[in-house]
Amino acid sequence: MATAYLTPEEIAGYLQATSALIEAELAALGDDGSWHFEPNEWCANQVVGHLIEADKRGFAGRIREIQAGKATTSAWDQVQVAKERNDCARVTQSLWMEFMGVRHEGIVLVGSLTGGDLAKSIEHPKVGRLTVRDLLHEWVHHDRNHTRQLLQIAQERVWTHMGNSQKFKGE
Repeated sequence: MATAYLTPEEIAGYLQATSALIEAELAALGDDGSWHFEPNEWCANQVVGHLIEADKRGFAGRIREIQAGKATTSAWDQVQVAKERNDCARVTQSLWMEFMGVRHEGIVLVGSLTGGDLAKSIEHPKVGRLTVRDLLHEWVHHDRNHTRQLLQIAQERVWTHMGNSQKFKGE
């Protein structure tokens, strides 16, 4: 069954909830923000760095492009941007502060949107037409995908120390 569209106010609430979860997970990880449980998996710092870039380039960035009247947007190379950011080498608290600044600006932007803004759109070279409404809903979805990643990092961090409790997995 389909659900109703979320309002900008509801979207802002979800974005704030993500911020609270990320803050709590980073605080719990402490000095382990650059720990990798597998060589090809992101550490918490990389997850947060990706969220920063996604807010700036993909969500708030594209909404701002739409508001400015741009007809097309560009794709961005997420792997290359992550490599250039080198977030594994950064202090986790520094990334948290950068994220909070960018996220606050995004929440303010979302709060400023009117009903008439939601149907405005931009053309993306890979996926086609994107409306502001599409971007808002994807923003929530994208956040949840990466908060699951952060939760998995914590799970993997404790897994080897669980002893026989590992046998409870799946119950």
